[in-house]
Amino acid sequence: MSATEAIKVEVARAASDPLFDSSVESYEDKVVIRLIQFSVIWAVVAMTAGVYLSAELLWPTIDFGQFWLSFGRLRPLHTNGIIFGFGVSALMATGFYSVQRTSHVRLYSPRLAWFCCYAWQLIVLLGGLSLLAGWNSTKEYAELEWPFDIAIAIVWVLFGVVFFGTIATRKIRPIYISNWFYGALIIVIAMLHIVNNLAIPVTLGKSYSLYAGAQDAVVQWWYGHNAVGFLLTGGFLGMMYYFLPKHSGRPIWSYRLSVVAFWAFTYSYIWAGPHHLHYSAIPEWVQSLAVVMSVILLAPSWATMINGIMTVSTAWEKLKTDPALKFIVLSLAFYGLATFEGPMMSFPSVNVVSHFTDWTIGHVHSGALGWNAMITYGTFYFMVPRLVGVPLYSVRLANLHFWLALAGTMLYIVSMWGAGVSQGLLWLSVDEIGELSFSFKDIMASMQPFYALRLIAGLIFLIGTCFMAFNLFKTLAGKHAVVVKVPPVDPAYAMAKEVTA
Repeated sequence: MSATEAIKVEVARAASDPLFDSSVESYEDKVVIRLIQFSVIWAVVAMTAGVYLSAELLWPTIDFGQFWLSFGRLRPLHTNGIIFGFGVSALMATGFYSVQRTSHVRLYSPRLAWFCCYAWQLIVLLGGLSLLAGWNSTKEYAELEWPFDIAIAIVWVLFGVVFFGTIATRKIRPIYISNWFYGALIIVIAMLHIVNNLAIPVTLGKSYSLYAGAQDAVVQWWYGHNAVGFLLTGGFLGMMYYFLPKHSGRPIWSYRLSVVAFWAFTYSYIWAGPHHLHYSAIPEWVQSLAVVMSVILLAPSWATMINGIMTVSTAWEKLKTDPALKFIVLSLAFYGLATFEGPMMSFPSVNVVSHFTDWTIGHVHSGALGWNAMITYGTFYFMVPRLVGVPLYSVRLANLHFWLALAGTMLYIVSMWGAGVSQGLLWLSVDEIGELSFSFKDIMASMQPFYALRLIAGLIFLIGTCFMAFNLFKTLAGKHAVVVKVPPVDPAYAMAKEVTA
């Protein structure tokens, strides 16, 4: 059965099944659609900024002397737009969608969910404008100043209230593994954000961190690496654990392995941040512990990848006709690549070459483009047709997007790997009297071919994303969310109160 036929069957079943009568509550999916729309818009905007930044490294004068177009101001706009605009909006959308269906209840507070939706977009928009204006705390992935930090904390807690409130009112007793990952995302990110952003305000747009020196560095990378770990990894693993089995029509290969991987992941990732601080003033035992935990992370990461691949191993025929599943399966490959490369780069002998080079940029984008973007694209292609009850506007365009995304990602990471290794080795090269063999200017001048290739790669990926945006918005055009009634719960799995009732 094709994806189009499957959607028609699902919608028809929902409309004709006598169990779905008007007295039964329905899921709140309108907010999910709106969050998907915002996520797609932020993806296009932030990736366009990224392509422009790539061009600036080739032609620095294209900022025309405008401060707000400078690399230093646009770069945090790019990262914040991708992480908090595109990424978090997607996580909210998929979290709200899946937690209802795995709990067999409507969202705990639809009004609060709508507030989180719009308030978050306002924060991302105003925060982006503040970065262009020069308001910057200088902390990686935490550049926004204190008024935005407070607003983020409030909205994030409210997001948690909606999510955990839905789980607390669930009708089905088991808590599915995807909800464990979404829950860890909400709790850990709240803790990381609040602790790292403790600061003393001076003016509306200026504050000073409560920490100083090596302590500030340790706290920042405890936050920075775990923002990657629990937001860009843990949250998206929750997405994978729900949508991959759902879309492939296969149960998760090993539920027990997923639970073990969750706890191993949660425990080990939190300690890995100091591997960003090799050859610095922090204690060596802290650096060594970070290396050990980074290597341990291979086990739960690859266990999750294997679990996902084995889940879909009996549904390979669907890959021929279903672009959504192609994206999700390919994302697992890039997840495995990124989670192997990260622990390898944590070793001091490798880090001395990779640190402060474009190799790190390549590593980040192998995860951001290959893992986060790919699985999000596949999930959106799965969700949108079902949310409005119509087939995808163009399957052919989605397949074209898949190949553009793959080509763009591969070109990007290969160019940055090449640039990074070249930079690292050239910076370590010394002459017979111990002086640098190459100046910084000479090394950067030699990077131009790599940067040109990166620009081409970014353009390819951006074009594919624009195709997706067009495809999804055409699918949604003039449509309303399908009313999906909450199905009854098998008494064997129902909460005690439901059984007694």
